[in-house]
Amino acid sequence: MGNWRFEAINKEGKREAGTIQATNAKDVRRVLRARGLRPKRVMPPSLLEFDIGEWMVANGYSSPFGPKELTMFTKQLAIMVSAGVPIIQSFEILFKQEKHPVLKRAIKKIGADVGEGRTIAEAMVEQKGFDKLYCNLIKAGEAGGILDTILNKLAIHLDKQEKIKAQIKSAMTYPLIVTLIGFLVIWGMMVFVVPQFVGMLADTGKDIPAITQFVIDVSDFLGNYSIYIVPALVVGFTLLRAYIKTPTGKIVYDNLFMKAPIFGEIVIKGNLASFSRTLATMLGSGVSLVDALDICIDTIDNGVISKDLTGVKKKVIEGKTLTEPLEKIEYFPPMVTQMVRVGEQTGQVDQMLEKVSDVFEDEVNSLITSMTKMIEPIIIVVLGGAIATILVAMYLPMFMAAG
Repeated sequence: MGNWRFEAINKEGKREAGTIQATNAKDVRRVLRARGLRPKRVMPPSLLEFDIGEWMVANGYSSPFGPKELTMFTKQLAIMVSAGVPIIQSFEILFKQEKHPVLKRAIKKIGADVGEGRTIAEAMVEQKGFDKLYCNLIKAGEAGGILDTILNKLAIHLDKQEKIKAQIKSAMTYPLIVTLIGFLVIWGMMVFVVPQFVGMLADTGKDIPAITQFVIDVSDFLGNYSIYIVPALVVGFTLLRAYIKTPTGKIVYDNLFMKAPIFGEIVIKGNLASFSRTLATMLGSGVSLVDALDICIDTIDNGVISKDLTGVKKKVIEGKTLTEPLEKIEYFPPMVTQMVRVGEQTGQVDQMLEKVSDVFEDEVNSLITSMTKMIEPIIIVVLGGAIATILVAMYLPMFMAAG
């Protein structure tokens, strides 16, 4: 966004000049025509006035804002609405202080749309980054006159949901990185270190032990075929990722991951924590159960759980209680379904689901801690054992020759 200079002809045929704040020349010409002016010359802003962030957003070069930026925006908007600051003024303040160019532009557009008479939810629907859950809760807050309460709930929900995702991601990433580094070290030893010993072993004239010969054979194989193995692994990984992105591949991948020891339990309970908290937030904000389930299905990243929840929604539409279809899902703990049943009987389903999400989050934390403690020594023993085997295999013939 910058001040574009223009020269134009008005309806009387007289020349006019001035400046217009716009993103590009096309917008300047559109504004001039709306004013009844015929543009003759449009000059871009000087480098000192040029907003590179706005230019990057307009041309699709800027990355979208994430949950962290959205959570901070929600918290700040909640504070201003609670303090009684007019909504248009709130958006103006947030626009001025926002650093992320994409969110900054979205805030500006939302504020402009609200100023023209649209609701906040209607304005947010048209902006990328505000998902179905967010927009529906804002809509419920506007309809019920409790926008500040809804914004506070949203901020808490986004914060906790992001923490759960970060914990699960950390649990998956750490062992993967350590294992990858370990394999790279072993590959380096087999390709570069072991061949240095082969000539020395040949000079001894002794028979090579079986374990040494095995290591040498593996070293030769990696040395000769690594140039083909690495591209094959890259192609295989790319094809696997493409398959996982398909509906069938997503189900297969998620199903396998859910059955993996420890990892599977973390994935299941992490997703169920997210589902419980989302559903609790929706129901507590006055959204109907069917609509809330529909939004929960969209927010769940796991294909298997999402498919099962779709079945739950169908049963609820048919007139069943929420508890009945949940009881038939084998990975849903009986204790949780009992809590949901009590919530249905007392009319406090949202409060029970909040407690359920707290239980799941605590269990995820406990599982991640236990897994980290257990997997570290396993990785060390396996990788250390592999390296020790290589070293023993190389030095064993020398010790035998010395003897």
